[in-house]
Amino acid sequence: MDSTMKPFSLIQLLLFNLFLPFVKNSSDFNTLVFKNCSTQTITHSTDDDAHSQTLSSLFQQLVPHSSHYKFFRATAGRDLENNNNGAGVSGLFQCRRDLSNDDCYNCVNSLPEISNTSCNKAAAARIQLHGCYFRYQTNELSIHQTSKFEVLHKVCGEKAEDVGFEDLRDEAFAKMENGIIGGGGFYSGSHEHVHVMAQCEEDLVGHRQCGACVSDAVQIIRQECDNTISGQIYLDRCFISYGFIPNEEPGNSYGEHGGRNSSTGKLVAIVLGGAVALGLGLIFLMFLKSCRKKDDIW
Repeated sequence: MDSTMKPFSLIQLLLFNLFLPFVKNSSDFNTLVFKNCSTQTITHSTDDDAHSQTLSSLFQQLVPHSSHYKFFRATAGRDLENNNNGAGVSGLFQCRRDLSNDDCYNCVNSLPEISNTSCNKAAAARIQLHGCYFRYQTNELSIHQTSKFEVLHKVCGEKAEDVGFEDLRDEAFAKMENGIIGGGGFYSGSHEHVHVMAQCEEDLVGHRQCGACVSDAVQIIRQECDNTISGQIYLDRCFISYGFIPNEEPGNSYGEHGGRNSSTGKLVAIVLGGAVALGLGLIFLMFLKSCRKKDDIW
C-alpha cells in the first residue's frame, strides 16, 4: 500500500509547485509599499484609548464594504464638524480597479493590523499596499490645502540599456493620459513592451483633476526615473506605474481600462494541461510497474 500512495503524494507535490506561483500573485496585493504617519500624535492616555477605539470602529465600517466596493468613505467617533475637541475620525479605502472582490476584501482586511502596528498614535496616516490603501484623519488635525498634488512615494528601477526605451515609455504614457478619463479613473494598457497603469482616487473621477493628477505624475516620473525600465509614483490622489515586459509580444496584451486579456487564460490552460498530463503519465507508469510485479509473482 505504501508503494501505491507514493506516486499520488508525488503528483500532489508537483501540482502544488505548479500552482504556487498563482497563489502568490494574490497575496502580493497585501504587500506594504509605504506608510505615512503624521508627526502629530495622540499624547494623553485617555485620548489614546479613545483614538484606538474610534479607529477600530472605523475599520468595522470599512472592511465589510470592501467585499462589494472598490472605494468607501466613512466616519467614526464624535461629530467631526461640531465638536473640535472630540475623537472623531474620517477615513477611506480604495482598491485597485482590476482586483476581484475577494482580493479587495483580503487586502483591506490586512490594513487594520498594519495601521495599528505602524501608526498607532498618529493623528493622520496613509497605509499603501500593492492592491489597496487606507487613509484617515482626526478632526483635531489641521491640514493645509493646496492646489498641487503631493508626492508621497516613488520607486525607480534599473537603467534601460536600449536608448529608444524612453520613446516607447512616453508613447505608452500618452495613451494612458488619454485613456484615464474614459476609463472612469483607471487605466491598464500596454504599448509595445511597456505596460502602464494609473488610477485616481474615486473623488476625482469625473473631474478634470483626475487627468491633471495623472499628468503631474507623468511629469514627475519622467524626471525622477529618467531612462529606467520601471517606476512607480504615488501622489496623494492618484498613482501611476510602468514596467518593461521583455517576453511580451508587441501590441496591447493588456486590455485598456481593464485587466489582462486571454493571454493569461492561455497560460493557465497550458499549466493545467501540463499538470494533468504529468499526473496521468505517472499513474500509467506506476500501473505498468504494478503489472510487472504481478508477472514476477506468477
